[in-house]
Amino acid sequence: MATVNNGDKVKVNYTGKLEDGSVFDSSEGKEPLEFTVGDQKVIPGFEKAVEGLSVGETTTVNIPSDKAYGERRDDLELAISKSELPDEVEPKEGMQLQMKQKANDEVIPVTITNVEDDKVTIDANHPLAGKNLVFDIEVVDIAQ
Repeated sequence: MATVNNGDKVKVNYTGKLEDGSVFDSSEGKEPLEFTVGDQKVIPGFEKAVEGLSVGETTTVNIPSDKAYGERRDDLELAISKSELPDEVEPKEGMQLQMKQKANDEVIPVTITNVEDDKVTIDANHPLAGKNLVFDIEVVDIAQ
């Protein structure tokens, strides 16, 4: 029976949970996640977890934050003036925005974490940064 190797295109069903058991993402009710092992389109610990599995096989893997979305970085939180936001944006805590970096025009997602009189704190950390993750994974297809 074929097993997943580097370079294989795979389809997997998965449920991602935090250590407390709360689910943050799942393929349940959706198409399976499809990716090529080694293309680094999914977090490293997830790619590693499917290697060696066969179609129909399942695994549960604990992925430490450094093999997932990395550690939280304080330097990715910054206070800006409300005047730097587009006029149509009424900032609220938890609001997601897209920010273009001046250096390379790359667009990155940011979350508003605090709103004060004329200042807004934005956080460019991934929402799962600093968290250890648990994934239940089932391989549903392997294309070599």
